Amino acid sequence: MIEWSEPQQMLRTALRNFIEKEIAPNLDKLEHGDTPPYDVLRKMLKTFGIDQMARQRFEKQIAREKRIAAGETIPEKKVEDEALAEMMRAEETAMTLLPTIELCRFCPGMVTAMGVSMGLTAGTIMSKGTIAQKERWVPELLTMEKIGAWAITEPNSGSDAFGSMKASCRRDGKGGYILNGNKTFITNGPYADTIVFICKLDEPGVEPKNRKVLSFILDRGMPGLTQSKPFRKMGIHSSPTGELFLQDVQVGPERLLGETEEISYRSGVKDTFTRERTGVAAMALGIVERCLQLSLKYAKERVQFGHPIGDFQLIQLKLAKMEVARVNLQNLVFRYIEMSAKGKSLSLAEASAMKLYSAQVAVDVAMEAVQIHGGNGYMAEYQVEQLARDAKILQIYGGTDEIQITHIARDLLSRD
Repeated sequence: MIEWSEPQQMLRTALRNFIEKEIAPNLDKLEHGDTPPYDVLRKMLKTFGIDQMARQRFEKQIAREKRIAAGETIPEKKVEDEALAEMMRAEETAMTLLPTIELCRFCPGMVTAMGVSMGLTAGTIMSKGTIAQKERWVPELLTMEKIGAWAITEPNSGSDAFGSMKASCRRDGKGGYILNGNKTFITNGPYADTIVFICKLDEPGVEPKNRKVLSFILDRGMPGLTQSKPFRKMGIHSSPTGELFLQDVQVGPERLLGETEEISYRSGVKDTFTRERTGVAAMALGIVERCLQLSLKYAKERVQFGHPIGDFQLIQLKLAKMEVARVNLQNLVFRYIEMSAKGKSLSLAEASAMKLYSAQVAVDVAMEAVQIHGGNGYMAEYQVEQLARDAKILQIYGGTDEIQITHIARDLLSRD
């Protein structure tokens, strides 16, 4: 893939029109007024039919799983035209990434809020849950009628998520469990209706580091579950972040993901992080595109020493490097679309390399955009100030830059 197709360009234009009408005028409220992003996200999903398409895919998948569970043999669908099939897969992936790119030109936090709810939370249940659990919780997450949160991080466990995990569950002797623990930095935590809570099974005689990691599906308002108010933070203000406190939360076996202790979340975490990290390239592309657009406009309009600052070579160098970054990010996105079209997945190391580069270049470009704008760039009135703050989180969540380096290096060193 070397360029966006005509249908993709049409969707991009429609998305930009929606964002400029519904989101751009309300950036101040989203950034400083503690306005949750969910209503406008629901409106976007409905406007472009994304909610209905998600429901249709879900219903089709569940119908297939029920047939398999009933013992029915489902023949593999023959592909009459592989080229056409690849084109359709590429189109589907591109149509998923374009809203991410376009939203990140103005409001990266909204992508985080949407991705955790529709992607991580719903995706985890779809991957590991029973058919009954999927039918009970997933449909409303896919349409954002309900908000989802994925709770793994704790006050003393960041990069060492499993090794330092203190959140626990213990059997209650009646088939259910009692959950305790504290989770922090939880996207959508303050407003979540559905929460995937990840904890360690209390197994006497087993060292804590070796205990099973289980996941439970919780609902807002359960006795013993407390959700904090939104945190104040450096950036992505349009993505509410908070804490969860669990004190003797009683749950039945139907809330244990997969309804079996044999499904340890350790086995699925690599897939989760791979999906999350590949999305960072699309987020970074949106940020870089907008920073470049704003910087070009400013370089043409801002006059110093009798010339537009775009006439000065040092400014031209900054702009040129921004364009190089934009092209590289776009090519990474195109490569991911091509791999998806061929039914291939990135390895964890490849996804880590993608995230490492994308996050670093997004921060570099955003800071250079501030520099080009000078004192104005430091003011909240100019959007580059917001984008510089928002870009930084890409180097932290989903695994810090340092963790990405470790995953890449370990993969390289393991090769013959």
